[in-house]
Amino acid sequence: MKWRKRKPAPQDGQEPGIQVADTGPAQATGGATAVTGYRGAPRTTGSSPAAGHTSVSRTGTANAAPGSAAVSGYVAGNVTVEYRAAPRTPASWPHQVGVIPRETAAFQERDEAEGLRAALPDGGTAVLCQVLRGIGGVGKTQLAAHYARQAWNAGELDVLVWVGASSRSAIIAAYAQAAEELLAVEPGHPERCAQAFLKWLEPRPPGSEPACRWLVVLDDVADPADVTALWPVENPHGRTVVTTRRRDVAVPGQRIDLGVFTPDEAAAYVSTFLAEHGRHDDPGEIHALAQDLGYLPLALSQAAAYIVDAGIPIDCPACTHRQCPSYRRRLAGRTTTLASMLPEPGTLPDDQATTVAATWSLSVERADALRPVGLARPALHLAAMLDPDGIPQDVLTSRPARDHLTLHRTRDIPAHDHSGDVTEQDARDALRVLHRLNLITHDPDAPCQAVRTHQLIQRATRDTLTPDQRHQTARAAADALMTVWPDIERDTALAQTLRANTATLAAHAEEALHQPAPPPRRWPRRPRRSRRLRSDVHVVLYRTGRSIGEAGQVTAAIAHFHRLTETTTRHLGPHHPDTLAARHNLARWRGEAGDPTGAAAAFEELLADRIRVWGADHPETLTTRHNLAHWRGEAGDATGAATAYEELLADQVRVLGPDHSETLTTRHNLAQWRGEAGDAAAAATACEVLLAEEMHLRGAAHPQTLTTRHNLAHWRGEAGDVDDAAAAFEELLTDQVRVLGPDHPQTLTTRHNLARWRGKAGDAAGAAAAYKELLADRLRVLGPDHPDTLNTRNSLAHWRGEEGDAAGAAAAFDTLLADQVRVLGPDHPDTLTTRNNLACWRGEAGDAAAAATAYEELLADQVRVLGPDHPDTLTTRSYLAYWRGKAGDAAGAAAAYEEVLANQTQAQGVDQPETLATRHNLAHWRGKAGDATGAAAAFDTLLADRIRVQGVDHPDTLAARHNLAHFRGEAGDAAGAAAAFKELLADQIRVQGHDHPHTLAARNSLARWQGKAGDGR
Repeated sequence: MKWRKRKPAPQDGQEPGIQVADTGPAQATGGATAVTGYRGAPRTTGSSPAAGHTSVSRTGTANAAPGSAAVSGYVAGNVTVEYRAAPRTPASWPHQVGVIPRETAAFQERDEAEGLRAALPDGGTAVLCQVLRGIGGVGKTQLAAHYARQAWNAGELDVLVWVGASSRSAIIAAYAQAAEELLAVEPGHPERCAQAFLKWLEPRPPGSEPACRWLVVLDDVADPADVTALWPVENPHGRTVVTTRRRDVAVPGQRIDLGVFTPDEAAAYVSTFLAEHGRHDDPGEIHALAQDLGYLPLALSQAAAYIVDAGIPIDCPACTHRQCPSYRRRLAGRTTTLASMLPEPGTLPDDQATTVAATWSLSVERADALRPVGLARPALHLAAMLDPDGIPQDVLTSRPARDHLTLHRTRDIPAHDHSGDVTEQDARDALRVLHRLNLITHDPDAPCQAVRTHQLIQRATRDTLTPDQRHQTARAAADALMTVWPDIERDTALAQTLRANTATLAAHAEEALHQPAPPPRRWPRRPRRSRRLRSDVHVVLYRTGRSIGEAGQVTAAIAHFHRLTETTTRHLGPHHPDTLAARHNLARWRGEAGDPTGAAAAFEELLADRIRVWGADHPETLTTRHNLAHWRGEAGDATGAATAYEELLADQVRVLGPDHSETLTTRHNLAQWRGEAGDAAAAATACEVLLAEEMHLRGAAHPQTLTTRHNLAHWRGEAGDVDDAAAAFEELLTDQVRVLGPDHPQTLTTRHNLARWRGKAGDAAGAAAAYKELLADRLRVLGPDHPDTLNTRNSLAHWRGEEGDAAGAAAAFDTLLADQVRVLGPDHPDTLTTRNNLACWRGEAGDAAAAATAYEELLADQVRVLGPDHPDTLTTRSYLAYWRGKAGDAAGAAAAYEEVLANQTQAQGVDQPETLATRHNLAHWRGKAGDATGAAAAFDTLLADRIRVQGVDHPDTLAARHNLAHFRGEAGDAAGAAAAFKELLADQIRVQGHDHPHTLAARNSLARWQGKAGDGR
């Protein structure tokens, strides 16, 4: 500093009124000025001390360095002061600007650090700018600091500049500081200094001066606009590392996406942190805690600190106390906020500035301010209610979702027009904004799971909602799921995703889904078209249960509706219509899971409550009667089911009218159970009449009309016209493909039945080939564990056996059985049926004794599960008798069939197909036991009943004629046998064709008995 003073006029003698005493030493070098005491004339007016007198004493030492001034005392006169800094010297290398954040306790090495290190020049091309991207709290700053510290300590850098880049002013200030220290520029002009620093980073001409190896870390870039014109230039000797939550294209460089810890990394971090504080918790509890927190490093750090500070256990598995103090129990509480389970802001570990609960709030504010303005926040609210692992884009852009965005758009953002309904494009753009700020991950190319978000972002977002906001958001999310949910689930991946989202929604907002949403405070400008729900419980809870069951997960469907019955009872009461609806579905899926008796009993109890609550003629009461009749039939009482449907039909005609859809459905089921009770011809006739009416009322393309055609074809086949059945199914298949599509469940079912009737018509190889093709489509559309897929495998194995490969059929059934036990359980009817088929084909493969043993074991289980009089139990007894006979005990087989016949006659009636089949087998084994005459007589009697019940051309009638002719020959009437086979052959050629296996068998028998008759003559 240099002093300039105007000199006063010369005066004679000593200046009056001035006293100077005991002054200190003054030293000045290099043209400096040093004053200790007095310099200049005294001021005579308006000053102190008093005019004309100046006193200076006991001054200190004044030392002036070159180019400066030092004063210890008094200076008077007209003085101009110019401040000039001492000449600055650039800092020598190596030099660090800014402070690297200290390394967190229990720091974990991560694979992404290798990506940073691998970019160093090592003879190849260096990556000059790298961007660490990720959601808040994944450890981007710590990873960048670890890398910078390692490079600095290893001597790989000459200059390291750490920049806190949360704002443009912070970046400029850091650059200016670097310029002052590295370039010795004068301070006071931050923008100019920052540009000087950026220029200094530019590459220099070769040989001009030593190259500087520099690293600039831009930590936490909040907005790419903040770094416009401030990006470090590319320099082969320099590196730039950026950490940011942003995914914008405007952030240049090689992108390294940093995710959460792996499960092992998370567990290692928590274990090390706790061990440093003298705790050694159970590894299983640590892994579970890490999973609860989504493996997010910041959350793990703060949770571990909270646990240590509070002195509480991580978990307490054996504790039954409602106020359990363990961290996981408290964290899982529905009323617990995330913030309450973290340390206070002033006590956070590792110099952390904010809690994990608050770390995303600034990002949400920034997102909400971007176009489309005000939509990011309510869009995140919706996403926070759904599955963090994947939400279909169509859910968040559906009409209910857009209505929610319109109603809850942030409206306190100035200078923006918030009028008008939100469009689908607006909703998609809101998702992209959230993606850019790393609050969600949005991948439009993954339609089923297009939107993902971290579970703690979701929780922190839900914690900001008021009870009314949470209620309305949950109902809007449920409406959105239902809008997207297809009635026919052709896309199994979409169905699974929708079920997962519903489960998550129910876990977060059970109360909201069990009562209507309160009216919003603001409505859209245009009223939305909405369907008024008939119930308090949201329909999505019923839809997801049905989806679970239709996907083949019948046990899970039972569990779902059991829980729903409990929650509806708790929220609404035991007699509320929604509770009764939940019980209805629970009963249905019990039956589908293989317990038809339990289903019938449950429907019977439900019916009594329906009548008491709604009355006998209410449509829901009639529906319950419909289902009760169905499951009685499935439980083995086909005649009782037909009778119940007949009574129901009369009431539906009276209450609903003859043309009502429910009335027509009951006629359809009445026909079915008449057929199941043994009258296939009557069932076919009823379906034919019903079809004509449905064609008139509903049209040829209506799904129910197509279903009736399906059943008509089936009962024609069961009535004996197998060729007509196959032809009808073929025609139906063409129409279903056109109307419903090739992958519709009903289309696939028709293909299944078409293959079956082709096999029944004698083309076993064609049936096996058709089932093989169908199986591939079932696997693609439904998956390997769906009951329909398993059923197709069953049929494929059967027709392989019929084609001649008995051993292959047995092997296929053995493999199928293992899968059915795993998927359906050992006592499911389908599992028991497969055991039946496995035993049969083992016998057909030559091991009759093993087949008999298997049937004995199966019979014991069927008696336990189904009861002794169930049709399937009686069928197994029949097969057991058959294979005893095959094993050499013909007399024992006949005796066993006689017992079975008595039971079947009592349980099912004399004309039931199974009863007639048992009479057939009894007659056969009597003949094999040596009573050919008795066998012939029994077949003669049976034949009359077959003709009466089933008709002359039914395959079973033709089979009875075959056996009657055979045993006539065995009884000694070879000529009579030959004549009977000749007549039979003509009819079989007419009915079944020349190449049918049964026709070929009749031709062989004819030749045999003609030969025997010739020998006899």
